[in-house]
Amino acid sequence: MRKKFFFFTLFFLFITPLKADLKEKIIINFEKINNLSFNFEQTINEKTEFGNCVIKYPKKIYCTYNNFNKKIMVSDGNSLVIINQKSNQYYRYPIDKTALSLILDKNYLINQMKILEGRVVDKKYYNFTLIDKEIKINIFFNNQTLNLTGWQTEDIYQNLTITFISSVKINQVIEKNKFKIPEPK
Repeated sequence: MRKKFFFFTLFFLFITPLKADLKEKIIINFEKINNLSFNFEQTINEKTEFGNCVIKYPKKIYCTYNNFNKKIMVSDGNSLVIINQKSNQYYRYPIDKTALSLILDKNYLINQMKILEGRVVDKKYYNFTLIDKEIKINIFFNNQTLNLTGWQTEDIYQNLTITFISSVKINQVIEKNKFKIPEPK
């Protein structure tokens, strides 16, 4: 009985603070970020696309897809536009109707991370699960670099989207008009 108590006490005293310490380090690191540039691999319902993005907080993103359609996705913080350059299709959405509205809101993410219990995944990632209205988002951070490594969302239709990011650059100089919404052609 004493051994069980001893091991439980050791676990509680040493392992739990390490987990809490990692969470705090991730939050402190994330608070310092104004923008991110990265490559991505995105899988939606078993279809994978690649490209690169720039995120500028709050709620701005510019992505180019390296695919047949040469898709571009851009948000100015209010609208989200997706352009298929190959077929000249143009889609415009209010960003607040998308999961990206939450993912691109650094203050929202930080506030959620502070109150949520995170978990270690595969000894490499730290995960927070956010549920807002009908949107479920898993945000992943690298345990070593403390950087964002991706997210997983499930929309109201239960479509699963997994975005893995790599080659992350933080607080880079960004073109002034990078997030300007292009007009349809």
